[in-house]
Amino acid sequence: MRRSPRTRAVAAGLLLSATMTMAAGCSGSDPQPDRAGGPAPAPSPADDRTTPPEDPSESPFTEVDVVDTIATDLRSPWAVAFLPDGSALVTQRDSGTVLHVTGHEVSQVDAGGPDGALPQVHHETEDGLLGIAVGPDGGIYLYLTTAADNRVIRMDLEGERLVDPRVVLDGIPSGSHHDGGRLAFGPDGYLYITTGDTREPSLSQDIDSLAGKILRVSTTGEPAPGNPFGNEVWSYGHRNVQGIGWTDDGRMYASEFGENSFDELNLIEPGGNYGWPAVEGWAGDPQYVDPLVTWPTSEASPSGIAVTDDGVWVAALRGERLWFVPLEPGGAVGEPRDYLDLGRLRDVLATPDGGLWVVTSNTDGRGDPRGSDDRIVRVETS
Repeated sequence: MRRSPRTRAVAAGLLLSATMTMAAGCSGSDPQPDRAGGPAPAPSPADDRTTPPEDPSESPFTEVDVVDTIATDLRSPWAVAFLPDGSALVTQRDSGTVLHVTGHEVSQVDAGGPDGALPQVHHETEDGLLGIAVGPDGGIYLYLTTAADNRVIRMDLEGERLVDPRVVLDGIPSGSHHDGGRLAFGPDGYLYITTGDTREPSLSQDIDSLAGKILRVSTTGEPAPGNPFGNEVWSYGHRNVQGIGWTDDGRMYASEFGENSFDELNLIEPGGNYGWPAVEGWAGDPQYVDPLVTWPTSEASPSGIAVTDDGVWVAALRGERLWFVPLEPGGAVGEPRDYLDLGRLRDVLATPDGGLWVVTSNTDGRGDPRGSDDRIVRVETS
């Protein structure tokens, strides 16, 4: 039977007591999960959502229309950043390459290394070339794994070349799994960086470690003014955050991979402790910040998110669907809805013209590639 996400109502950033119940059902861990731990039994047929039921009235998905295919034949795309001219840069995790998407044309940017890749990128499983963001200074900020660490670098885009690499922040613990990697500039102009626990859960509770955190720094990598601990850390107790975004009034949201029970959507508070590894899902303990929404891990593995004033779109990897979490006035969370899948989804983002792009992740070694995968598509939902 289908299991539902669980939500906790929130208004003005305060957790309230309203809770949705969860229907009975079966869940299981991915045989090759985006989470720590060894393989577990494969999902039962009842949990397989790759093919909607023949009777549309029984479909677990809300309708979604792919209205345009922006790019095809990508390999492990991870993140997208729009340039001022409306074109976009796309990172490819495994190869360490950056693509330039202009209209429906895709070209590779020369990043200085062999085959035009970034020369320092090291890839094993979930690591490699991850996040990308365009800074208020016009610089291109990239999150990548090297043989020694995870780091953020800044480069200049000159035509179809990325040049002048400069380290913004290095020494972020790295591993083959749980590297975080999302970059975004907040409404305050500072750079926010998500990091994972790299399968060393205790690091998430150590506020002197950069692992298992959301970091907030200047464009040169200095701790941003007002950070709660005087260092780079903005929030802690995270397992593996891969999506962040803000509403127009400044509320910050983040998606987080759970281990075996619950994935999460969180409202981020400066200095907040989100509980990992002591807690997965809701703690009901004032020393930890409880999530707004939890999903069974079989239905999410949330990666990138797009935050609008109407709600939060969440790209699901193992869950192979696009979730929408409505936000009511004042920040209360409505009932999440899931949308027809396109396979594994790595990222979703709002476009400068008010549209919605979805990035698939079927060539990442854990998916079942379809024709022309991986793809970036523009969708409309109803």
